[in-house]
Amino acid sequence: MNLNQVTIPVSELQQSIHFYTQLGLRLIVNSPHYARFECPTGDATFSLHHVENYANSAPGAWIYFELENLDHTVTELSNKGFVFETQPEDMSWLWREARLKDPDGHQIILYFAGDNRKNPPWRI
Repeated sequence: MNLNQVTIPVSELQQSIHFYTQLGLRLIVNSPHYARFECPTGDATFSLHHVENYANSAPGAWIYFELENLDHTVTELSNKGFVFETQPEDMSWLWREARLKDPDGHQIILYFAGDNRKNPPWRI
């Protein structure tokens, strides 16, 4: 089994498409109620589905995008106007991560974990 994609609900499709393309994803499908992106590396895809009256008061999804040059990317994105809730920092779970929210309040975590992504010291 392989994960094909994750789809999240959004209230304003075009605003979210702009956000995710500026974040670095490549738009491959753009329809009136749905958009799909390829990640710059790997095989994963990510999609958006427009939902009428979507209320972003709920916690929303937590979406993790891994990249090797985390600090540099966060600086570049900050220069583009992205507002980060946290700057890159080393976490107790052996990942380095920074956090921001998309237009609908979904938590976006940019991180680098290397081998610890799937093989942390506490792995079963």
